[in-house]
Amino acid sequence: MPGFITNTKDIPAVLLAGGRSSRMGANKAFSLLGGESLLSRIAKRIARQQTKPIALNADPDWPDPLGMTLVPDRIPGKLGPLAGVLAAVQDAALRYPQVSHIATLPIDSPFFPLNLVQRLAYAIEGPDEIAIAASLGRDHPVFGLWPVSIGDDLEAWIASDEKRRVRDFLGRHRVRRVDFPAVATATGPLDPFFNINTPADLVEAETWLAVLENIP
Repeated sequence: MPGFITNTKDIPAVLLAGGRSSRMGANKAFSLLGGESLLSRIAKRIARQQTKPIALNADPDWPDPLGMTLVPDRIPGKLGPLAGVLAAVQDAALRYPQVSHIATLPIDSPFFPLNLVQRLAYAIEGPDEIAIAASLGRDHPVFGLWPVSIGDDLEAWIASDEKRRVRDFLGRHRVRRVDFPAVATATGPLDPFFNINTPADLVEAETWLAVLENIP
């Protein structure tokens, strides 16, 4: 049931696409899954959960943001996913001053739950709390709800912490972990946060997509 956040559909969502895609060998956002780019597929999936326009954290010269607002990292050097989170919360503070949290998700996990944002939001009990997704005993912090209020602390931490491990930053704040179950399929359980990093992962994702399309 709703708690601190009463309108879960009003949370701005930002797709994180600022990585190097080094293991894929090309920009994986444009890799095709079921004949559709990962970026397009994931943008459509999160749009089913939200009412605000979806934003994209990516390089300033991104070739095709598909009509999404482009929110580049404000700190140069591709310093990891938290640089994207920082850009997202700073942008939201200007664009949506009334909201307390923003949602982030990567562009390489096409099967994330359709109730992702809702369940994360229900876990939030205060304006400064973070909520992250988990499944099968693993945290997935890039699938998270981040309070806009952490902007200054996050910016200072990125500038001062050489390792910039996500778990280290989370240790500075109150975090709500929300566990999502595996998806039951005819060929076995699927981690809803299965992510695509390599060409082999993309082949496996095609198999999972075919299985999911046969579930009533």
